Parts: sequence; structure tokens; C-alpha cells
Amino acid sequence: MRMDDMILVSIDDHVIEPPDMYRRHVPAKWREEAPKVVRNERGIDEWVFQGEKTSTPFGMAATVGWPAEEWGFEPGAFSELRPGCFDVHQRVRDMDANGVLASMCFPTMAGFNARTFTESRDKELALVMLQAYNDWHIDEWCGSYPGRFIPLGIVPMWDVDLAVKEIGRIAQKGCRAISFLEAPHSQGHPSFLSGHWDPMLQALVDNNMVLCLHIGGAWDIVTLAPEAPVDHWIVIPSQLTMLTAQDLLFGPTLRRFPGLRVALSEGGIGWIPFYLDRVDRHFQNQAWIDSSFGEGKLPSDVFREHFLACFITDPSGLKLRDDIGIDGIAWECDYPHTDTTWPESPEFMWNELQRAGCRDAEIHKITWENATRFFDWDPFTHTPKDGATVGALRARAADVDTTRMSRDEWRKRNEAAGIGVV
Repeated sequence: MRMDDMILVSIDDHVIEPPDMYRRHVPAKWREEAPKVVRNERGIDEWVFQGEKTSTPFGMAATVGWPAEEWGFEPGAFSELRPGCFDVHQRVRDMDANGVLASMCFPTMAGFNARTFTESRDKELALVMLQAYNDWHIDEWCGSYPGRFIPLGIVPMWDVDLAVKEIGRIAQKGCRAISFLEAPHSQGHPSFLSGHWDPMLQALVDNNMVLCLHIGGAWDIVTLAPEAPVDHWIVIPSQLTMLTAQDLLFGPTLRRFPGLRVALSEGGIGWIPFYLDRVDRHFQNQAWIDSSFGEGKLPSDVFREHFLACFITDPSGLKLRDDIGIDGIAWECDYPHTDTTWPESPEFMWNELQRAGCRDAEIHKITWENATRFFDWDPFTHTPKDGATVGALRARAADVDTTRMSRDEWRKRNEAAGIGVV
């Protein structure tokens, strides 16, 4: 195999929702109440819903195409962004330039766990807008290019029965997964251990959908030093994935739902061999535990049955792929965040896979087979296999400009073209 022969399916990217996303998806009676983008007196674009600013500034979340020295948490404007952040047509062009066949895109303005709507005052209105969000994501963002996106929904965390209904509704629309808070108790909700979410988990199993638990929502279960540098906010979240896995593995959840599939989105894989060694030893020390993982099964066996572990770059983890379980590893691009390897994802992946000594069959599993099997999503329904490779996709995107430019340069270029103007 050559690098250009790889097929890349990324199961963790992000969408910066366009300002007009609600225009075609909210009933007329609610349209004036929909979230809106407002440019404030400082020239910063902000989502506003029910009178409240609803999302964190997207400067840190949409730095793709900027020089590294301009990365930061400061807010910005749509016109400063690479258009592929919020324009689905340009996103697909950027995917082609990066040799990426398909992408799963997590929310930004809604929050990974629909926090924008969960924390709003008017829950009737919040449900209308949450459902409109899902309709936009499934019908418009994903529906504009069938075969290029794996649909991902959100659910109302304030009412588990409504969450069950929404799962059923979006499943009928072809949604393959939901994005949910990795540790619900970190934001004052019942934990996975409590059993509160069991009806929702059963609905996922019944509808053949995946529970995606993305890093970044569980900060309240750790306490950082007040002097902690910004680096902590980037490095530490993936380490919290172990706490999520522990709640699910040693709680009742996986025993109650043997068919539940959980993707640990952006959690990395290098921590897994140590964790599995530790939980197996703990289980075998029967003085400490009376839980049963099934006849003849170790905790590591159950972990491999339920979890898909996802990574951007992880050379140490790839070297230990057999200890992790080769069938439970999948790749992600993380466009347009600071961690993204765009537009050189194939080069990054190929170099790491080669250094780890991965064979062709293992490469296919890691780059696309495991992900598409786990999400029960056929990557070749709309794209023939010979047109899905890195080389084939890049060949049709030779004209895509991948040059890094400053925010000011992007603003001048975009505003001249009428792009991102609020």
C-alpha cells in the first residue's frame, strides 16, 4: 500500500454553524425566537438565544488556516474564518484537499451535549430549536453531500423521556449517533451510574445508534491550580476519558445494555493499555470487587466489546495496538480545531502507521473499516471505492488553496467576496 491508497474516515470533526442555519428549519411561529448571530460593537460575532450569549467564542475552535501565532481563545468574526469552517460546500472541498472521504461533525454553538438549550429558560422553545438543529445538521449539512458525512444528533438533557423521543425521531432520518456529555454529573445531571439515563441508552440500542462522548465537557470533576497555563485546557481533557470509561465499565451500564456502543471521541488511545492492565488486575483481586463481567470475561474483554477509541495522532498507542485491540481503534481529523492535522492528515497518519509497523489490513481497519462498522455506515454507497482514496480525492481538489493566512487577510478576502458577513 502507498499513502495515496489509504481511505480516511474521520469520526471527530466540528462544524461552526452558519448564521443562517435556522432559516429553513424553524416553523414560522417560532422563527423570530431562533438563535441569531449578532455582531457586537467590538466587531465580534456572538450567538444569542433567549437574550443570552449561547456559545463560547469560536476563535480557538476554528483556527484552521491561521498561522499558529494567531491561535488563542479570543473571539472573532465569521469573516475571519476559513470558509470550510461553516460552509458545507467549502468543507467538502477542504476534505478533498486533505484526502478525507467522510466526516462526523460535532456541534459548536449548541455545545457537545446541547448545553445551549439545556441551560435556556424556556424549555418548550429550547426543544423546538434543538430539533431544528438536528434537522439542519442531518438534512442540510449532511444531506447536501450524501456519503461524505456521518449524521450526529443532540438530545434534550433536561428530560430523559424527551431524549428517547428525539432519538427515535432522528433515527428515522438516518442519524447514526448522538453527542452526549462525557460525565453528566460534572454539570449537575445524574451520572451514568445512577440509572437515570437507562431509557435513553435503551433507545440507542433499539435504534442501532452510537453514544459519542467527546472530551471537554467534564472540567468540573477536576480542580486546576489557579495559576494553570492555557496548555492545561488542551492537554488534560483527553486524560478525563479514563474516568468516563471507568463509570461505564465498572458501573451497571454495560451489564444492563450489552448492545450499547460507545465512541470515546478525541480521547486518544495511548492510555488504554495501562488502564486495561490495571482494571484486570483489580478485578482479579477479588478482595476488592464483587462485580461480574460475564462468564470467563475480564473487564478488558468488555471494554473491547463496547468502546471505540479515537485518536488524531498517537504514535505510542499505535505501537501498542494489539494490547488495545486493533478492532477498537479509529482515526479523527479534528477540523477546524488547533489539533487538526489538515491539510496534511494523510502524511501525518502514514508516517505514524509506518513507524508503528502497521500492515495493510491494520491500516484499513484504523483509517476507515472500524469506524464504518461501528457506526453501521456504508462509505461506498455514494462513492466507489476507487474514488474514495486519498489520491483520488486530492486529484479533484488540486485547485484548493491551503495557504495559511492571518485573520486580517481572511477578513479582507472574505468580505470582498461577501463571505461570512453578518
